[in-house]
Parts: sequence; structure tokens; C-alpha cells
Amino acid sequence: MRKFSTKEIYDNKDYLTLFSKQYTNVCETRARIIELNANLNLPKGTEHFITDIHGENEAFEHVLRNCSGSIRRKVTETIGDKVNEEELNTIITLIYYPVKKLKLLSIEDKLNKEWYKDTLKYLIEILANVSSKSTREQVRRNIDKNYVNIIEELLFKNDEDEKRALYFENIFDTIIDTNASEDFIVKICRSIRTLNLDHLHIIGDIYDRGRGAHKAMDIISNHYSVDIQWGNHDVVWMGANYGNEACIANVIRICLRYGNIETLRDGYGIGILPLSLFASATYKNSSKEDLKEFFPRLSDEDPDIDETLMAKMHKAMTIIQFKLETQIIKKHPEYLMDNRDMLSKCDFDKGTIIIDDIEYELNTKDFPTIDKDDVSKLTEEEEKIIKTLKHSFISSEKLSEHIDTLLTKGSMYLTYNKNLLFHGCIPLNEDGSFKEVRVGEEYYKGKELMDKMEYHLRSSITSDNKDTSYFWYLWCSPNSPLFGKSKMATFERYFINDKETHKETYLSYFTKSNEEEVAIDILGEFGLHDSYSRIINGHVPIKLKAGQTPIKANGRLLLIDGGYSKAYRDVTGIAGFTLTYNSYGMNLITHHPFNNVDYAIKHEIDIRSEHRFLYDNDKRILVKDTDKAKDIKKEIYYLEMLLTAYQKGIIKRT
Repeated sequence: MRKFSTKEIYDNKDYLTLFSKQYTNVCETRARIIELNANLNLPKGTEHFITDIHGENEAFEHVLRNCSGSIRRKVTETIGDKVNEEELNTIITLIYYPVKKLKLLSIEDKLNKEWYKDTLKYLIEILANVSSKSTREQVRRNIDKNYVNIIEELLFKNDEDEKRALYFENIFDTIIDTNASEDFIVKICRSIRTLNLDHLHIIGDIYDRGRGAHKAMDIISNHYSVDIQWGNHDVVWMGANYGNEACIANVIRICLRYGNIETLRDGYGIGILPLSLFASATYKNSSKEDLKEFFPRLSDEDPDIDETLMAKMHKAMTIIQFKLETQIIKKHPEYLMDNRDMLSKCDFDKGTIIIDDIEYELNTKDFPTIDKDDVSKLTEEEEKIIKTLKHSFISSEKLSEHIDTLLTKGSMYLTYNKNLLFHGCIPLNEDGSFKEVRVGEEYYKGKELMDKMEYHLRSSITSDNKDTSYFWYLWCSPNSPLFGKSKMATFERYFINDKETHKETYLSYFTKSNEEEVAIDILGEFGLHDSYSRIINGHVPIKLKAGQTPIKANGRLLLIDGGYSKAYRDVTGIAGFTLTYNSYGMNLITHHPFNNVDYAIKHEIDIRSEHRFLYDNDKRILVKDTDKAKDIKKEIYYLEMLLTAYQKGIIKRT
């Protein structure tokens, strides 16, 4: 134990006095010091990394519930030699979805006293295994308070103690006889999942494309230990909730593009009836050719909807979006986005557009709401629609709750246990050096740039003169670390047939960071110099079937966007990558397409996944080797000072 001078104690007396309210005497203080020192020598808990969910809530929830296969490994390790394969799969599925699986087993008439007793015993064994890296206090905290004493008795029983065997058998019998079995099973399964995972990292792009972003956000918002690194699809929803009209238009356009009105209507209570009426009237004479690029990308499971009406709404909102974006570009010349003022480049009489001194033909002349003398001017009807939508986005309680989660648990980047996490990129020059980007009136680069951008974003919604345009800038600017492409070619994809104009080139980061030296420089910029440090990000779908790999820069960069979104699966050939990082090392998991939860529960079929150890640690990582140790060691330091203060009589014992 450290020795403290009387001066040191008096210098910290105010703090120690407050600390003494929690640890009121020598015994309590000593006990806490012993406990914390012991905690430092526990194995590091499991971290789980997931990125680019893109509204695929069922696949996300399943991967989260099975912790990318680690639950299956724990169950197999614990009871694999005691049960057959069918029984093993039932137990595993039960742990993932206890309420639904119990209901199905009841319908199939498979529940009886023998099944309940065997299952409860197996689950207790599994819980004991997954809790082996936790203190008893942590275990108690993660067990239902109504059953904590009983479960703790069962967890720490000695199977060799024959004298108490009848005692434990009686506990199981009483659980069953009092009809508490199913409630016990549900609560134990929840504890297994919770204790198996120490911390969850969501590395951006929760929103858009899939229909369940609001459901995914419910899970994330209620998670016990999570952080989020913003993606550009998240930040555009953040801007929409704070009333930025261009962000609102982008959000609605993307929902219409993917036939996804469920997130708007059912998730957040945002009605689009006024848009529907306006689009029907405005584009009543539009031909299918005029609307061909606006028909939604619907999958086979989509409900029966009026695709033509949705195409009209889609086009109407797209034109509104371009008008609003032009207004931002003109208001903020410092954004350097004049090249994306697409409407001003058009000759609507000729039906052409000039891009980089080349004239292209537009694929339609159907622009009934464009004022050729002021292309960014909204019509009176468009003004009313965007005003109504803005009110809906701002006043949606559920959306505001979810955006608050993104703000309180999210950031531009995170350093955590010697790894650097961000969604998109760090702006780089062509030679791999850090690129200077303007924020406000000054230029910044590297870590300072990321910090300043986050500060600028947060201050834009808290200052008296709110200007939420920065959300839109981070959504689509080439200088945005959340985007990192030469352009967002939305206009070109809709209105120009020449596919050369559709190309969005990834900027220097995505080529230079493949070089180990550049990746090490980036890590060093954020204070990470350990040989095990990694950059972990998403944003760019890895085309596995084309031979691409998520492991870059000799293993210093892990790009784990493998295509959760169904829209990407034809390109990637898989349904996402995830990472787990435990006391033994880091594990890369490749996931194959997931059918749906009900199918998985009924047929006891997990997501098919392939595991690859990226590296094994030279020695097992303990809590004292992690970021958590900083707080624990700081608490020990002041506890030891408090103990000395008690012993010297400087702080009175209560």
C-alpha cells in the first residue's frame, strides 16, 4: 500500500470527506481495496463490434443475442458431452429467445417436469461458466433480484458435497412445483447473454435501407454497456430530428427509394399523406419513363403497395431535396460544395446538364416544380409539405429518444482498449499525410480535426444561433470523415443515363490506409502505439466473393462492413462481418444470410458463421491491462489515501 503524507491528505480532504460517506470506516475501506485489487486480475471481458446494420434489425438482434457465436461455443464447451445435437440446439435457441422458444415447445407438448429439471440444471452450469470472468458482485447485479439468492446458491454449489445434494434437488423440485420454471428459465437465459458480453461497439450506419432501424435503436438504447461511432446515415437522421430540411428530405427520399415507410410511419409516427397528395397531383401526367428511376427497390417480402404512387412521392421529395441542398451550398461557400449544386448546372429547356465542361442529356424533361429563374425556390405547396414534415420530425418523441442515444453514447471516433474505432475515414492527402480541412474559420487535421468537427456539430444544436446545416455537410461532403467519397452522385443516378457520371470514388484514406506504415501513423496520431492496436471501421462493403479481405495493412486495419444490408449482399456475397475481442485475442466472424427469427426458433437454425482468429495474445489479457483499469486504479489510490486518513484520525470514522 502507498504511503501518503499529511499534506497530501489535507490537500484532498474535501474529496476524501465525500468519499467517506460511501466507505464509512476502516473495515469497509479495506474490503473495497481488496475487492478492487482482485478485480484487476480477472480475465478481460468480451467486446463485440458490429457495424453497418442499415435497418436489418432481426439479423442484428440475432447476432447480438448469440454474441457472434460465442454463446454457442460456451454452451458446447459446458454441456456438449452431456446432450445430443438436437438437445444442444434446443438449449442454444432457448438462451437466444427463451420466451418464444418456450411458447413453441409448449405448443409441441414437449414441456414436462423432467425437461424443466434437466434444462434448469444445464442453464445453471452454463451460467456458472460464462460468469467465471466476473466477480460475485457483478453476477448478482445481472441476476433477477427476485431469484438472486436461489440462483447464487445453485451457481456456487459443490457437486461433490453429497450431504447437500438433497437440498439442491429440492430447490429444483420446488421451482417446478410452484410453476416458476419458465420465469426462472427466461431470467437465467437473460443473465447468460448479459454476463457473456462485457461491452458492445456499434461502428456506425444503423439507419436506412432496411425497415427496422427504429427497432435496432430500441435495442441499442436499452443496452447496458454500449458506445456508438456515428456513420453518415446516422448523422443525417440526427439532422432531420433537429429540423434540418435538407436532412429531412434525404431521409424521406431514401425511405421511399427502398420502399421503407415502416420506419417513418410505424417507428416514428411521421405521416407522409400530404406528400402523397401533392405527388399524385403534381406528377399525374408523368409517364412511366419519366418515373422509371423512382420505382422503389422492393423485396419479395414487401407488402402490397402502389408502386407508381410511391415513385411519384419519391420523385417529388428528390426535387425538394436538391432545391434545399442548393440553398445550403449557396449559404455556406466555406463547405466547398459548389460542384454539387446540380440544379444550377441544368438547362431545363434543352434537357441537358453540364458537368466538368461536358454536356450530358437528362433522361427526362419532366420537372413541373422547377422555377427556371430560381431553381432552388420551393413552390408554395412544397413549402407547406416540408414545414409539416419538419414539425413531425422535431416533435416525434421516439425519434428524439433515439437521437438522444446517438448523442449521449455516440461520437466521431473512440479509442478503447488500445484500438481506434470510427465509421468512415480520417481525411488524408494522396501521399498518406493528414489532410487539413476547414471547420469554422480555421483548418485542422488528424485527431484535432475529428475533435473540432464533433464540437462544431454539438455546438450547432446548443448555441443561440442554431444552424443545423453541418449535419448535412457531414452526411455528404467529400471532406467529411463519415463519408469520404469524391461526391454523392444522387442526381446523376436519377437523371443521367451515362453511368460514368454515377461513379463515387473513395478518397485517399481507403487506399493509403492499406499500407501498414500509414495505418501505424494514424494510430499514433490518436496516441495508440501498442503493437496490438488496430483501426476498426466500416462504411465500405467488402466484396468477399470478388476476393477482397477485411484485413488490411498487415492486420493493423480491420474493415468489417460485410453487407448486413440486403441491398449489398449481391455485391459482398455474405451478410456481414463482426468482431469479438476477449482475453485470448481477437476473432473475426463472417456471417451468412439470416432467414428470420421465427424460422430460426422453429428449426433451431443459427446464422451460419465462420470464425477466424486474427491473433492470439502472448498471455491472457486481464482487467488490469484494459482501459477499465485506469478508473479502478484511481479509486484504489483514493481509497488507500482515505484508509491512511482514517488511521491518522484526519477523517473521522462514522
